[in-house]
Amino acid sequence: MLAAATAAGLALGASFAATDDDAAIANSLAEMLRAGRTVVSRHQGEINDPDVGDKGFTGAKLLAEAKAIYKKSTGEDPDAVDPSSKRGRLLRLQMEAMSGVVDANQSTINEKGLGFKAFIPATFGRLTNETFNRRAGSEATVKVTAPPDLVRNLKAAPDAWELKVIKDDFLAPNWPKGKAYSEIVNESGLKAFRVAVPEYYVASCLACHGGPKGDIDVTGYPKEGGAVGDLGGVISISLFR
Repeated sequence: MLAAATAAGLALGASFAATDDDAAIANSLAEMLRAGRTVVSRHQGEINDPDVGDKGFTGAKLLAEAKAIYKKSTGEDPDAVDPSSKRGRLLRLQMEAMSGVVDANQSTINEKGLGFKAFIPATFGRLTNETFNRRAGSEATVKVTAPPDLVRNLKAAPDAWELKVIKDDFLAPNWPKGKAYSEIVNESGLKAFRVAVPEYYVASCLACHGGPKGDIDVTGYPKEGGAVGDLGGVISISLFR
């Protein structure tokens, strides 16, 4: 699991001409995605238990736990967000995507005789974002990317804007740790409020992303040799106007 700034700490820079609504939407989507990945991380032991069939780890269960985490980190009940608002509508689309991904992978999660299922937080996040983007792409997109040398799936490679933010800001020695970057840009002929939220390795990440560098981890990829506190990923959100 990666750690990122809390919703209160995203610091969507006041120097950028973003509306409060834009910032609130980005905060909500980033925090809910993080909550869902946290739930998948907490259940890895049972997901990968080869001796148990039906784990009871359904989309409804994931969503209930994710909502509790979201509420604890933000102080807000996600179900109380006005469903007629853009934030409420997008947040519900994201929650539906999260629960749908878990339900669509029940055969994998519940397969007996198989240990590592490859249904890890990163996979869950990618599948959730792909589903969300298909449903909300005209209004918003969510992606998890990383510095180029840490990208394991080419679909997650940073675009030009993300790469610039990573290199010029998040990897700069004077960048405040945990501070997000936001900017209004032209994207595919549309104005978009873009937010990048840095995420850092915590101890649980190092089983796959730590050392020795080059050793093959449980997912079949070479370890990156990272350390706790290193920049490990970026949540990238675009809100179109």
